[in-house]
Amino acid sequence: MGKPEMSDDCIQMYFKVKRPEEFENCVTQYMKAINFAKGEPRYYFLVFNASVLYWNMVRPFLKPGYHQYVIPSLSQIVAVLNQTEEEDKEWQAELMMELLDCYLQAGKNEDAAKFCLTAAPFIKTHAPHKYRHMFSVMVRHELMDDRLLREEKKHSTSLSITYHINSLKAKLDKHNLPEGIDQILRKAYKHLSHYNHHRFPSIKEEKIHLFFELARLSLTLKNESMANDCLSDLKKIETKDPGKLLEIEGLECELESLRLESKIKMYLRGAVENQLNIIKRLDVTLQRAIRLGDPKLIHVLCTTQWNTCLPLLQRNLRFNLRKPLTTIAEILEKIDSLMILLRCQVHMELAYIDQDEDRLEPALEHLQKAMRLDSLGLYEDKMKVAYSRLQLCTMLYQSPDRPEDKATMAIEQAKKATSKDSARKKRALLVNAGLALAPDTFQTVLDSENEAKVSTGKNRGRFTYLCAKARHHILSVDKAAGHLRRLGNENDKERIVIWAELAKVAWKQDVCDVCRTAARFCLLYDNVKSRKSTKLKRGRKKKGLDGSQHDWGQSEVVLHRQMSPDLLRKIAEVAFLSAEATVHLLRLEGVELNDQVIPPEDLSQHPAGYYAMNNWLRAAEIGQELGEAWIVQNAVVYVLNHNRHLIVAGRQKELVDSLYHLLNTLKATGYKGESVMLVMLCDALARGLIISWIPTQTPEKSKKNVRPNLVHISTESSASSEIRAALEVCEYALNITNRNVPDDIVPTSVRQHLISTWVKAKQLLQQQIGQRLGTDEQGTNEDINSITRVLVALEMYSCNGLGLMDFTVPPLAQVVKMASECNWSEPLVELQTLTRLTHFAYVAHDHEITMACSQNATQMGLKHLRSFDATDAKLAAEMLCTVACIRGRSIMENLKGRKQLRLAAIKTFVESAKYAAGDGLAMYGGLAGNSSLVMMAARHYWNTWLPLLSSPGNRKKAKGSLQRIISIINKTESKKQETEKTLFLHQWPTADFQGGGTGPEGQFLPGSEDDLTLRAVLYSLLFHSHADQNDWEMGLKVLDEAVQVLPRTAHRLLIFKHMVIVKAKLGQNFSMEIQKFKDESEDYLAHMWYRLAQNSSNICGELTCYQNAIQALQKPESNWQKVDYILEFSEWMYYKQFPMEDVIAHLEWAIEILLSMKPTEDSPEPEPKMEDSLPPCRAGQASPALSPTGSAVSSNLETVSLDQFRSVRQLEALARVHILRALIVSPSASSYEDDCFMAYSFLRHIWKISLISGGKLIPERTLHTISTPVPNKPPDDIPTSIEEWASYSCPEDLLSVFRQDRSDSTINSSSFQKPTYSLYYIDHLVKVLQKMSLHELSIPVLQLAVLIADVVVESKSLADLYHLRLLQVCSDLRLHSAAAHHEEVVGQTYIGDMEQASCRKEIAFKKERNKEPVIEESLPTLHEQLAPAHSEELKPLIAQDKILKINGETGKGLEGTSYPQLWMLKGEVLLELDLYQPARLLLAEAQQTFQELGDNCSEAWCLLFLAQLANKEKNHGQAMLIIERAQQLGGAEEFWYNSTVTLAEAILSSEDDEKEISVSHGGQWTALLSDLVACDHHIQVCRLFRKLIDTFKVLQHERPNREPLLESFIMELEAR
Repeated sequence: MGKPEMSDDCIQMYFKVKRPEEFENCVTQYMKAINFAKGEPRYYFLVFNASVLYWNMVRPFLKPGYHQYVIPSLSQIVAVLNQTEEEDKEWQAELMMELLDCYLQAGKNEDAAKFCLTAAPFIKTHAPHKYRHMFSVMVRHELMDDRLLREEKKHSTSLSITYHINSLKAKLDKHNLPEGIDQILRKAYKHLSHYNHHRFPSIKEEKIHLFFELARLSLTLKNESMANDCLSDLKKIETKDPGKLLEIEGLECELESLRLESKIKMYLRGAVENQLNIIKRLDVTLQRAIRLGDPKLIHVLCTTQWNTCLPLLQRNLRFNLRKPLTTIAEILEKIDSLMILLRCQVHMELAYIDQDEDRLEPALEHLQKAMRLDSLGLYEDKMKVAYSRLQLCTMLYQSPDRPEDKATMAIEQAKKATSKDSARKKRALLVNAGLALAPDTFQTVLDSENEAKVSTGKNRGRFTYLCAKARHHILSVDKAAGHLRRLGNENDKERIVIWAELAKVAWKQDVCDVCRTAARFCLLYDNVKSRKSTKLKRGRKKKGLDGSQHDWGQSEVVLHRQMSPDLLRKIAEVAFLSAEATVHLLRLEGVELNDQVIPPEDLSQHPAGYYAMNNWLRAAEIGQELGEAWIVQNAVVYVLNHNRHLIVAGRQKELVDSLYHLLNTLKATGYKGESVMLVMLCDALARGLIISWIPTQTPEKSKKNVRPNLVHISTESSASSEIRAALEVCEYALNITNRNVPDDIVPTSVRQHLISTWVKAKQLLQQQIGQRLGTDEQGTNEDINSITRVLVALEMYSCNGLGLMDFTVPPLAQVVKMASECNWSEPLVELQTLTRLTHFAYVAHDHEITMACSQNATQMGLKHLRSFDATDAKLAAEMLCTVACIRGRSIMENLKGRKQLRLAAIKTFVESAKYAAGDGLAMYGGLAGNSSLVMMAARHYWNTWLPLLSSPGNRKKAKGSLQRIISIINKTESKKQETEKTLFLHQWPTADFQGGGTGPEGQFLPGSEDDLTLRAVLYSLLFHSHADQNDWEMGLKVLDEAVQVLPRTAHRLLIFKHMVIVKAKLGQNFSMEIQKFKDESEDYLAHMWYRLAQNSSNICGELTCYQNAIQALQKPESNWQKVDYILEFSEWMYYKQFPMEDVIAHLEWAIEILLSMKPTEDSPEPEPKMEDSLPPCRAGQASPALSPTGSAVSSNLETVSLDQFRSVRQLEALARVHILRALIVSPSASSYEDDCFMAYSFLRHIWKISLISGGKLIPERTLHTISTPVPNKPPDDIPTSIEEWASYSCPEDLLSVFRQDRSDSTINSSSFQKPTYSLYYIDHLVKVLQKMSLHELSIPVLQLAVLIADVVVESKSLADLYHLRLLQVCSDLRLHSAAAHHEEVVGQTYIGDMEQASCRKEIAFKKERNKEPVIEESLPTLHEQLAPAHSEELKPLIAQDKILKINGETGKGLEGTSYPQLWMLKGEVLLELDLYQPARLLLAEAQQTFQELGDNCSEAWCLLFLAQLANKEKNHGQAMLIIERAQQLGGAEEFWYNSTVTLAEAILSSEDDEKEISVSHGGQWTALLSDLVACDHHIQVCRLFRKLIDTFKVLQHERPNREPLLESFIMELEAR
């Protein structure tokens, strides 16, 4: 056409876009030709040609930002084509569609709507195949009335489907998706499925296109199932078009990528590899599409490939994307694609990939292309910075002049540092970059954290240094602001980017101080920043919720020029980084974010913590300003994560202002599917608002039928306003998560925290919850609603009974039913719900529901435990522990004496401990390892077993489970306990169980007060189970293990106590173990040595232990115990045949100690420097300490008057010592009678001082009513004659005084602390006095025994024994009236029913305890079954005198097993009184009882007395048989002497009655008796005596200390 300049312009437009005015000049020529041709019909063809040429020319302008320049000319051409009635209606419709698109891209929707009024009818008429596209545009952009569009879609299936699809796209563009998206998509899919392409083949292409469109919309909306259905239908449609097949393959890859989306977000290795495989498949598909040459298909596949690559554009992953991105860039450039923005982004990413690999020239080329394609200037600043950096990197031998370039070069060098490079090198490069940007202040600010720069002056105190350090930091940091004032606005945008880059690189390379400093400089450029005059202070009074919402950033705000969005976004990122780096600094200082500083008197926030919080809140403001929700969301996440320690500790109130500000910001920008974060934010805020108004006190659970006082909160107070605000916040979050929108649904585990807070707020406001058990705005998701109702009901139960308003709760059975009907999507929450139901049922004492819920919880928990991750598995195991523990406690409460149920409860507690420890649960995916829960289960285990542990059989039965419990405890304690705290569902007093376990309720039984005590007693119990079987070696191993695992505390003393005793039994060295008791009291240490003496296996060990026990007692207050040990030591030495001198010396030592306890009035006080220690032994034997004066004790007693003694206890002890000394010496010894008389004097003096002291204590008003045996005598007068003593009876009032008095001047339980021992020695003294023919002296002694039995022991039966002995003495002395008196006191009943019942009860209980249970789990093996049992016959028989025992439970009366001994003693007296029938009754009952108890020596004595009774009744044959049985049982020397004499009497007495002794009647006789069968009776007796004499003579050599006694026996036998 002769217009070469126009062609030149058009050609240049393809490479460089002209300015709009130049574009208008080019278009003008076309418009001239068109205007010329439209006038003449014959030139209409020129209009068509010009429109074609014009369209080819303006194509480069059809890109973002340039559409508005095309509209004037294109609209004019379309109008001219309408005037000329162009025959090519297809072309005309195409131009109309392009013009409509230009209107929409230019944002002129009103013009587009007007244009549609003419274009739509035209296209519908002349190009109907394009009308569906036109219709979709009108629906999506709302260019026509919706009613018209709805009416039009009714007539066409394709239009109906198009309407549904594009209406959703319109709402998606506006971020206003409706509820029920799935239903809308499913409706469109249903219509499309009914679109029969087989019947109408012409619509096949249209149906395929609609399926593609619906599938891509479903992928956009994350509806995987719908996309999959569409893809399946597309594959079913038979098509031979290769382009469609390739597009289907691309759609399939996109669907697979969607399935990996959740895993890709976590960048799991397998997911990344699968994503890369999808990218490779798409790259192959794209190559095939390129060969096919379809531009539209290429664009679709390139878009799909780009979307698939997006998640992997991370710095460490993007190198894998070089080939697919290069393919996209090359093909789009080759076809001159108008997808300018995509091409720009692809080239940018390729530039970054090349830069990572140091391919600088290709990177520069890609950046240049990207800059030419950035038509809207979206990435202009970013690419300029990157381009300049790349250029600086290419400058190998040049140094840049600008400081910005120097800093950039240093940063780039630091980026290239590898892990092998030293930290000093990296730091130097980064510091150089900072110094290049701020040479005047960077080093100063950096040194704010350098402690070496802190100057403290002369004072070096701790607080002085801290003050100087803080001042240095503040002054250094304040210098940063001056830098910006001096610099001004020079290159501010570039500097912001460089400072941000420096902070990022420093943080990445762990140079945190440089990061903090660079971030501080970068944030100086923030042009909208709050300068508050007062800082947020923890604990300050809030101004109210309305004020706290908008006061942030409103005071002293300085507004500068507006930054670009990119820079603001950069500022927000640096604010995040700065805050996180500041938290790192705080932790280095040992302070958590927003925690109190040290010293605690300063309650303000740490300044650095305030700075970090300020940065996060400022970043949120920037996100709101930019309208970018992700920045606000990140700010919320940072605040919640770094303040988690405050949230867990229940200190949310300190964060209320910040959280409220973030919530309002989040509401303004939207949460975009981050509903979990929104719920957590709302919950933390709501708890912060209410937590300070919740009363801390809880009602006492022990008070029943007493309603606690309700706590009322005034509705007008500030508390009410805050609680109401919290309620609104909770309901806002609950209403959002109630809906059916998939992105708004949150896990139930998150939502239940919010429900808990909402219910608590309702309670504080005294608002009842309706029957619907939810908020007023109910959601449409019935699954969520049903679960919500159950959780709300549980929260109502947990809030009741705490002193606040009680909710009207549904019945627990109804809640259980509701829970069973719910569709639980989270097994862990279901398990927690069942656990809570179990707890509440147990609290309500509903055993049936408790057992049902606990069984369901256990089954469900074990079923899903394998599928839980480690954290959830730990929580599940803790809940299983709680459930088992509650089940066991419920069983115990409903025990009703059934032992099998107790064993079931024990098994349950073992399971509870197993769950708490995670023992045996490794196969299920995790371990609990909760020490507190393990110990809780162990406590209940101990409490359940404790009533049964007195029996060896039960201890054996408990052995297996006990070993398991101990093993579980040790495994748990050996694991490192996690220090991270869990956010409890309730952070206030609650009736619910807390933290996966129930707290200790009620009182624990002895041994379970604390963890270490419990562990020690469990080991002790296990040791006893081995000791019961005499397995001391295994018991010692148990104790060794306990010493190894238990911490070094006082709790191990119990273990060491058992250990030293076992080692003493085994004859091992225990010197190391006994050292553990060196810090204990001397009483405890002495007792330990005493126990060791009793358990030592050799004489040397016993000797040492006795000496150490006595040596340990050095304090004067320990003298009583010391005397007891000396007396027992003396007895031991006597029986172990130590020299008599040593034995007597120890007794004298005891007497000396007793005399020195209390100084007498007339004699001088003994010297205090008495040596209590034992001097060295003579020839390996014990030698006593001498008295202070070195003289014998008897000489001291000669100078002491009895009237000077006022202590009954002292007198009783002196009497015992003298009686003992008299018993061990020979009757011919000079001290024998002296000791007896001294003992008698002491006991007689006890009478005197007791009567005098007791008489003074009798109330005066009762004196005239007291009847005494002797008229006209006061009750405190001691009898003077034998007759008075014989008939004396202590007055009742005086007895009452003795029973109540606790002084040391009367006869009472305090002065006679071991009354049965005193009676034992009194019995021996009476026998000695009677042997000395001093029967009259035995009467006062026996009267004292009666008084002791009545007052101290409080046993009438025991008193009757001494009345019988008094009867015997009085009869011998012919004191008939006194004898009658004592006979009357005793009566005719010698065995009481209560005595027999008590004895039989004790025997039955003992048999039950010793009964061996049959335990199925521990049946003996064949070897064990054949092993011989350890019979008691193999044990050596030790004949010792039996001493009666006091009832241990009551402290009064006799023990049940002591009654047979009492009966035998009574029978002996009755036998001497010739009362045969009662004697036989008593002795027979005693003999049978001794036989059941296995007491052979006592049974032998009973048989001896029965033989004597038979002799007296002339049943001599029976007497001999009984003697044979008695001698088979054996006894001591006195028994053999008496039994032999009795046998001799029977033999001699039978001479007149029988001619021959038949041996056959007596069973098997001893060898001695067999030899005597055919001999003369006298010869038999002589031989019998001779045999015993020979035996006694042998014993004289073996037992030299018994020689006087044996000698007397020998002499008597020889005399016989």
